[in-house]
Amino acid sequence: MILQGNVHKYSDNVDTDVIIPARYLNSSNPADLALHCMEDIDAAFVANVRKGDIIVARQNFGCGSSREHAPLAIQASGVSLVIACSFARIFYRNALNIGLPILECPQADEIKAGDELRVNLDTGLIENLTQNTRYQAEAFPPFLQNIIAQGGLMNTIAASAK
Repeated sequence: MILQGNVHKYSDNVDTDVIIPARYLNSSNPADLALHCMEDIDAAFVANVRKGDIIVARQNFGCGSSREHAPLAIQASGVSLVIACSFARIFYRNALNIGLPILECPQADEIKAGDELRVNLDTGLIENLTQNTRYQAEAFPPFLQNIIAQGGLMNTIAASAK
């Protein structure tokens, strides 16, 4: 699967409380969550994000609470992929569970806000079309690629039960 989009860049330790502030957790509706995604760290994110855009961050993206609302808000905002140097374990798992592609790439800190990326999820190749550079992330094994392609773990289970 090939994804292409413009970068929204963040630093280290972006926690789930700034991805989707707790004051909005009275709803689990993805569209409602998307309206407030990243607002405490980037007030312009919701106005600027476009379908297919990519979030890039440094270390420990998604730290904090274990709420699934965080990757759900990101996905519902139109973001197609999150790339970071590293992810908090629970965010990593929650993202995969809902079918939000994520890639760990040690060179993610070299990617700049506004860069255009083309990413091959099957191989892990990240092409920075703006800077004319390439990075190699570790591709997911086929069973995880299947979960992402099916739109999450629950959809995968439902499809296998048929």
